[in-house]
Amino acid sequence: MKVDLNYGSDDPLVIDSISSDAIVEIRGPEGVDADAAVGVIRDALLLPVAGPPLSKHVVPGDRVIIAQAGDLPGGTLLSDSIYSAILEILQSGGVSPDDVQRIIAPPTMESDALSLSDELPSTEIQNISTTIFNRLIDSDTAYLSADEAGEPLHLAGALIDADVVLSIGSFGYDASLRGRSPEGELWPSFARQNRCQKFIKALLKKRQLTLHHWRDESEQITAQLGIMASLRLVAGNHQTLAGAAFGFPSASIAQSRAHAKGWRPTISSRSPLTIAGIPDRPCRFVELTRAVAAAARVTTHDGTICIACNMSEKPGIIFTRWRHGVDLPMLLREASDSEETVLLLDALHTSLFAQALENRRLVLLSHLDQEFVEDLDIGHAETPDAINRLIQQSESVTVLHEANRLCPKKI
Repeated sequence: MKVDLNYGSDDPLVIDSISSDAIVEIRGPEGVDADAAVGVIRDALLLPVAGPPLSKHVVPGDRVIIAQAGDLPGGTLLSDSIYSAILEILQSGGVSPDDVQRIIAPPTMESDALSLSDELPSTEIQNISTTIFNRLIDSDTAYLSADEAGEPLHLAGALIDADVVLSIGSFGYDASLRGRSPEGELWPSFARQNRCQKFIKALLKKRQLTLHHWRDESEQITAQLGIMASLRLVAGNHQTLAGAAFGFPSASIAQSRAHAKGWRPTISSRSPLTIAGIPDRPCRFVELTRAVAAAARVTTHDGTICIACNMSEKPGIIFTRWRHGVDLPMLLREASDSEETVLLLDALHTSLFAQALENRRLVLLSHLDQEFVEDLDIGHAETPDAINRLIQQSESVTVLHEANRLCPKKI
């Protein structure tokens, strides 16, 4: 049996197995291409899961802000299709394209989020004026309310000043956080930098409690902002769209969870060897962490995880020092006092990485130098042949396609 695994290279990793009984493949839900996605989005906007269609949320003359939190599924081509459908529905409700603006918040939990605001200029897609929210500029935010402790909550000013805000974002899972990902949500994506740092620090100290509090706070902020409906998009495999849900925020989340159930498969048993592919180009450390966490859920506690990716950028100082033998709790305590977001994220993802990997062996097929990888006490696979040799030595193997998006249910 042969399996083609996309790992961000020009050619897939061809996995050879002695028997089809010895290999289990896990992949996300099937989706539709960019052309068909227009119909999926249009149907969602016209037939919401709860509440009126998008055209009934607006009247002529309304200033509409489309608040996009993080990246959308499928890249630029699919994004254009999505916005084409949105603009068509808004125009049918009497809104002029000149009164529509898109504002994009960079991902909250990725180390390059700081530089994104500086590197991407204002652009126009589908005749919609587009700007990148820079959470470092306090003057671009406005006071919304106060939290339970009385501390002020500030959000992007454009969202507060708009007549209508359409929230749009991806709904997905993060295995390293054991469930639903905060990416794709307005809060804290459109908050000030200090609020994002506070969220990351809280995750470092008490992850589950922080995520529970975040869900409650996110719902409250959405209500205070007056958002009556949101558009949630669920990625399919191979850069496609698996589903879209539009309607009252809580209802659209519930429907998105149904669309995304393919990313949360139930397994019958764990394998001693898991091969996980990350198709993203480039592969960043956050994606590696999520893939390791997903693979750990299907791998025996003393098994081997092999990650195939095109990662070329070296991990941060916290991760490196930990793999060199420095006490991790001490490193995390030191990092939690920092005001540098990159360092905080390095600490958070290192902590999540360590919790997921535990005592499992890790082998990495990437663009990183062999000496550097092995110095981190990580196995280095020079070529795909090295991975196939591991497979031949194992009685069974699990293959995870797009592992950084999977979150298998634990058994």
